[in-house]
Amino acid sequence: MRLTLADSKYLTDSISILSELVNDVRLKCDKNQIEIIAMDPANVAMVVFRLLSSAFTEYKVDEDVEICVSLDALKQVLKRSKPSDLLTLELDKEKNKLKVKIVGESSRTFNLALIDINDSEQKIPSLKFPLTVDTHSSVFDEAIADMGIISESVIFNTEANKFVLRSESKLHNARVEVGSDAETVVESENTDNVKSKYSLEYLKKMVKASKLSSNVRIQFGPSYPLRLDYTVKDKFQLVFLLAPRSDQ
Repeated sequence: MRLTLADSKYLTDSISILSELVNDVRLKCDKNQIEIIAMDPANVAMVVFRLLSSAFTEYKVDEDVEICVSLDALKQVLKRSKPSDLLTLELDKEKNKLKVKIVGESSRTFNLALIDINDSEQKIPSLKFPLTVDTHSSVFDEAIADMGIISESVIFNTEANKFVLRSESKLHNARVEVGSDAETVVESENTDNVKSKYSLEYLKKMVKASKLSSNVRIQFGPSYPLRLDYTVKDKFQLVFLLAPRSDQ
């Protein structure tokens, strides 16, 4: 396995975001992509990361590979790279290590020990959501920041074909409305009020993916997990699933 990136932000920034939610992960490589699917330690959030082969300048995977790594260790190494650097990942089977080579003004090589993970392999749940919102990721990012001023949770719902976020405390409350227009599309299976409540602690970490994708797809429903999709065509996909709060 030998993978080289000229534009490393989709890997470095994604790993940085994921490391705030999950610890040790399985990284799968096949002829089409590298993939991470993992749950956070509290079993509240799932993350799915895919970086497509077309995002690489060199992508050599002779056979399907699965390696287990510490995301924190990988993040610390990737943070040492600059946007202009050439980044190469290579598997050293004999030494059981992942070699990370960063080439810029100098050439630096890091060898990360692979680890064992005993947890069972995670599967992405198949869900049919009653509501989908497509909007600018910056709009959603700002709305989550607004809600965080007031409370530790946020209520998502729809009203008259608008996506509404509400946050409430004993003394204060806040509300953000995102209406359907050329920039935002709200699709619902019915006209009933669709409402669910989620943790802002997790959402504040997830919306950091707005730096990687200009758009986000938001899917939820009553007692449904929240699903957020950040995608760049032919490059990468970052998906978050977040369990609803029970105190609705």
